[in-house]
Amino acid sequence: MCSSIASFVVATIFVTLLLRESNAQLSATFYASSCPNASSIVRNVVQNALQSDSRIGASLIRLHFHDCFVNGCDASILLDNSANIQSEKDAAPNTNSIRGFDVVDNIKTALENSCAGVVSCADLLALAAESSVNLSGGPSWSVLLGRRDSLTANQGGANTSIPSPFEGLTNITSKFSAVGLDTNDLVALSGAHTFGRAQCRSFSNRLYNFSGTGNPDPTLSSSYLTTLQQTCPQNGSGTALANLDLTTPDNFDNSYFTNLQNNQGLLQSDQELFSTSGAATVSIVNNFSSNQTAFFESFAQSMINMGNISPLTGSNGEIRSDCKKVNGS
Repeated sequence: MCSSIASFVVATIFVTLLLRESNAQLSATFYASSCPNASSIVRNVVQNALQSDSRIGASLIRLHFHDCFVNGCDASILLDNSANIQSEKDAAPNTNSIRGFDVVDNIKTALENSCAGVVSCADLLALAAESSVNLSGGPSWSVLLGRRDSLTANQGGANTSIPSPFEGLTNITSKFSAVGLDTNDLVALSGAHTFGRAQCRSFSNRLYNFSGTGNPDPTLSSSYLTTLQQTCPQNGSGTALANLDLTTPDNFDNSYFTNLQNNQGLLQSDQELFSTSGAATVSIVNNFSSNQTAFFESFAQSMINMGNISPLTGSNGEIRSDCKKVNGS
């Protein structure tokens, strides 16, 4: 009986994944004939970049995240300003914040040298995100591929659609819901903050005058508050960096969730997952904190879910030869 139930569950998950893949017109084997080494090419460039820049993995997955939340996963975030384009790089959530474009260019060059005009920049970002996580100790997953690149950007959409570190849980949940992601996706994807850094200006509001109270955010542990105030003095530039995960800042693991339980989440949007009384997110945080395997499995599935947000496929869009600009511009 148990084996029958298990078989049914496995079959259901398999069918669900097939439906997701079919509906989005994406496939894990999209480049099997046209560029069979695409995944390994991307992984090699990311691996080399990590040797000199421990932050780059987190930066690359953030590019994918910020891309998908604006008009879907179409590499619009990579476009520079032009006569016809207002770059998403200049939107408030991205300006002086997103990084890793040099590594994206290196990946694109390597792909073009191997199979010119085949692999889209949107797929490049999805593959780089998976490599970044796995090379940092996190899970691996079959990245669904076949996206094409946008011909334009949406700076206004980037200003309104990307979740902010200053927002409350209700607003962030709404932004996830707007792109078809649920509460489990929200908590799992927030777990990407288990590596990487954030500038003081992303959280300094919590250190001195939270919500205009004149006091620090009460959900910050006192010892962590002292540490952060030393890193980010009240009249500092705001550009100093703090680890998103104070315990294992360069490893992809589940310690982010334990940090939340200890009131040591760096961003307001992080800590509210656990500190919002009665929120559905609290039990998910507790589960992921005690069960890294559950977190890894959920994270992999949520990355697939996010990668399926409104991709351009078929004859829509194009395959950019340079990720920074539309072909022919």
